[in-house]
Amino acid sequence: MSTQVIERMAVEVEGDGTPVVMLHGLGGTSNTFTPQMPVLRSGYRVIRPDLPGAGRSRWSDDLSIGSMVQSVLGMCRVLGVEKAHFVGHSMGTIVCQHLAMERPSLVKSLALFGALMEPPEQARPALRDRAAKARSEGMADIADAIVQAATSSETKERNLLAVALVRESLMRQPADGYAANCEALSEARAADLSRIGCPTLLVTGEEDGVGPPSVSRMMAERLENARSVILSRCGHWTTFERVEEVNRELGSFLASVR
Repeated sequence: MSTQVIERMAVEVEGDGTPVVMLHGLGGTSNTFTPQMPVLRSGYRVIRPDLPGAGRSRWSDDLSIGSMVQSVLGMCRVLGVEKAHFVGHSMGTIVCQHLAMERPSLVKSLALFGALMEPPEQARPALRDRAAKARSEGMADIADAIVQAATSSETKERNLLAVALVRESLMRQPADGYAANCEALSEARAADLSRIGCPTLLVTGEEDGVGPPSVSRMMAERLENARSVILSRCGHWTTFERVEEVNRELGSFLASVR
């Protein structure tokens, strides 16, 4: 595995074969998808950036979903990626959808975990308030609140390693970068699903309040070629909370669209 800095982003690149680009969500990093690496080590070139403002990556003052799309496109150009499978979690699924809409020739398939099209209107002010809290108070209280709200009851009771991973991912975020991402997400607008024709897998948890099952089912109905999977006793952090099920679904899906 090598780490490169491309388009101001820290990017992990590993393996050879068909490119798989993995885009994390708000509060995540490239490590959001570390549990999925065992099913991607044979036959795939896996590309995992820390998106702008997250983890080790810098950001610009005008951070937005649109600028993230441009950063990912620039990264793909530098790495010589002409067509790839795209995997996203949470906010990363919005970036994936806009990429598939704007550059269909680049996107071979989509695998979207905890997918959302855009924040509900009532959530937009809360995201801006969270940004202000991150800047003024840091990440500790935010991390604890998200662990409680965005993981399932079973995860909090029986999967403390997943709880620790979620909390650590949030605690390690640069507060100003996390705030900028909150503000970018608060302004996000939905992609036009009618313009997305690639095979799509949608996986979410039955206890996911951020990307709830109703959204995945609705997206699956609107997309031309999509399938929705709901994981029982799982919250929003699917890649940590239900590793075996996520890996089985992702591995099977990628094998079917190679």
